[in-house]
Amino acid sequence: MREARFEVGDEYAGKRLDKALSELIPEKSRMQLKAMLKDGAILIDGRPQKPSYTLKEGETIIARIPSEKTIDLSHVPMDLVIRHEDEWLLVVEKPSGLITHPSPTTEDDTLLHGLLDRIDKSAFKDPTRAGVVHRLDKDTSGLLLFAKDESTLSKLQAMLKKRTISRKYLALTDGVIDHNRGKIDAPIGRNPKKRHLMSVVAGGKESVTHFSVLERFENNTFIECDLETGRTHQIRVHLQYIEKPVLGDTVYGKRKQNDPFGQYLHAYQLTFTHPVTHREITFESDLPKPFQDKLEALRQR
Repeated sequence: MREARFEVGDEYAGKRLDKALSELIPEKSRMQLKAMLKDGAILIDGRPQKPSYTLKEGETIIARIPSEKTIDLSHVPMDLVIRHEDEWLLVVEKPSGLITHPSPTTEDDTLLHGLLDRIDKSAFKDPTRAGVVHRLDKDTSGLLLFAKDESTLSKLQAMLKKRTISRKYLALTDGVIDHNRGKIDAPIGRNPKKRHLMSVVAGGKESVTHFSVLERFENNTFIECDLETGRTHQIRVHLQYIEKPVLGDTVYGKRKQNDPFGQYLHAYQLTFTHPVTHREITFESDLPKPFQDKLEALRQR
């Protein structure tokens, strides 16, 4: 990691930020620069800006540039549950504790590594995200959809953007939710103080989560969540916002928790129209055994 500092002079004043960065930091691709902007690794006068931001003379650009790292994209055998596979796509169950795809900041094997015997990474513009339609956080388990070629990937991502792919989750909260049903409509963006985290912020992206209570316990609530939008960490941030965080979430909930399972959040239902056969498909996934055991223990109290 190195830090670079640039003063905006006549040459770059009036230019779009992303275009200026491609000249100032030529060793990084546009996709990498965009990711750095999104992660808050590039600041203009101490503040994050969008790629389309117009630079002004006298401003200071400070960039924290990660060192180049070669990502090993060799297949790693894994005992994965494949729920559906055809020549265009597949649906897989991601275990808790496994990252969806590799990045320069990850060292561990990822779910994508385990699928490279089924997905041809050379068929994609970005092999490190080969076929990735959407992601689940490392400690979230459940159903994930992968494409097998760039055309199918584009179609599925367009469907996701149009909100025609339905994703439902089951969660156990730290705290009791009084309302049987609810809608959390609160914009999500980068936390202004901790750029690696998300939070409800003014000016953030529209974010809507619907929830319904399935069971209540003395100190916890078992709920179903239906995503209307799909922001990073959305359910976790929204439940933190209403002060009922996901049980086991040490980032958006209590920092110290003794439960060995981790985060009680599971993507249990996935519904979409197949982009080639045009058949509507629904998949459901059982809760991981530690999640089931936790519920049974709470029911016995």
